[in-house]
Amino acid sequence: MGRIKSAMVKRASFELLELGIEFKNNFAENKKILGNNTMPSKKIRNKVAGYIARLKKAEKAENK
Repeated sequence: MGRIKSAMVKRASFELLELGIEFKNNFAENKKILGNNTMPSKKIRNKVAGYIARLKKAEKAENK
């Protein structure tokens, strides 16, 4: 039940991935990539970084 993400987090994540930014499958590294200035708040930044990490892990597992 804790993995449900809002539409805003999903939309922002997909838009950032389409920009061609090289994200990792690690939450901490994605958080550093997003930085403090790109997101409106720290809470949103962390949610987006975590969701992108989940997407990258799923993509990596799918390609194996």
